[in-house]
Amino acid sequence: MDASITAIIGIACTIAGAVIGYSGFLRTAKRESADNGKHDGTVLSELAHCNAGIDDIKAELKDMRRTNSEILCRLTAVEASAKQAHKRIDRIEGLEDSREKE
Repeated sequence: MDASITAIIGIACTIAGAVIGYSGFLRTAKRESADNGKHDGTVLSELAHCNAGIDDIKAELKDMRRTNSEILCRLTAVEASAKQAHKRIDRIEGLEDSREKE
């Protein structure tokens, strides 16, 4: 009878150890799941922040391109105006030179 009580106690301890081990596993799994959720949330938040920054940069770049196009058009007009002004100046200088010779 002594051996059967020892066997029953051994089986009971084995079952108790398995239950305690499994509950510890579940607790650890829940904690890891929560930690992974926090980490994934942080990464997704940072990714969204980066995407918003990229969108802002794209908008600024588009605005700069538009501004540069406007400046280029204005520069072309100023160059044409300067060319005409140089022609008029050359003509005026030619008239003055011819008056001085007379």
